[in-house]
Amino acid sequence: MVKLFTDLSIYLSLVVVSMTSPVQVQQVVPTVSPTDPGLHEKLGLPKSADTRLPTLFLVGDSTVRNGHGDGANGQWGWGEPLVIFFDTSKINLVNRAIGGRSSRTYITEGHWADTLALMKAGDIVLFQFGHNDTGPLDDTFRARGTLPGVGDESREIENPILKMHETVHTYGWYMAKYVTDTLSKGAIPILCSPIPRKTWKDEKIVRNADTFGGWARQVALQQHVGFIDLNEIIACRYDLLGEEKVELLFADPHTHTSRAGAELNAECVVAGLKSLAHDPVDRYFSAKGKAVADYAGD
Repeated sequence: MVKLFTDLSIYLSLVVVSMTSPVQVQQVVPTVSPTDPGLHEKLGLPKSADTRLPTLFLVGDSTVRNGHGDGANGQWGWGEPLVIFFDTSKINLVNRAIGGRSSRTYITEGHWADTLALMKAGDIVLFQFGHNDTGPLDDTFRARGTLPGVGDESREIENPILKMHETVHTYGWYMAKYVTDTLSKGAIPILCSPIPRKTWKDEKIVRNADTFGGWARQVALQQHVGFIDLNEIIACRYDLLGEEKVELLFADPHTHTSRAGAELNAECVVAGLKSLAHDPVDRYFSAKGKAVADYAGD
């Protein structure tokens, strides 16, 4: 009887401990790329140093401004070295691209409104989106996708990130909104096709002319604004260099460039600007910028 009482006491004490002790649960947290600042992270996006001068704004994703634009993990967007091609005593260069954003989320998170508020007549804006527009529309991690194409299709969703109802549009719809908003400020919009990924097929870099590159071109034609086929310009350079040399231009498997790669891409941006029928920045190039030949392949 005594033994039974003792065993029962031990059992009851174990039950109490198990009920009052905290349960150790391993929480699975999605991996966030260091190239993509978080939703509520302090970004410290730059503003024009001298508002008396015209400003060249850059709007895009991590291939334009990687992380905080400081070369973390050896990764750079082309927007950082682009400044060396311009005379900053004549023009401001303001890189307000944000990693991880799509043409949609740069708007819905309020970044476009902030950039638009800084804009004045005569400023120029380069846009490059597409790398992040292929994701889901309403997943709980990023919810950043857009509908494919340039049409008027839309879809109603409940956005789990922003905690709001949202109408999601096509990639082309968002790009057209950037254009019309920029024109309303008296500024000059220029659309770029997304830079290529390091993806090879038959010894050539795979292009995106049938998706985002082509859609960006269509919007530019419809809106009668400048278009730089950055995807094709850079892909041609990569093709000439070959796989072994191009490998050194990247700091990850296929998307984000090293400093050397970012500088090559920035040079291609300048070549693309010079190929425009009306280059709005031709008066502002530095000696290094003036030395770049225009792109004659399109």
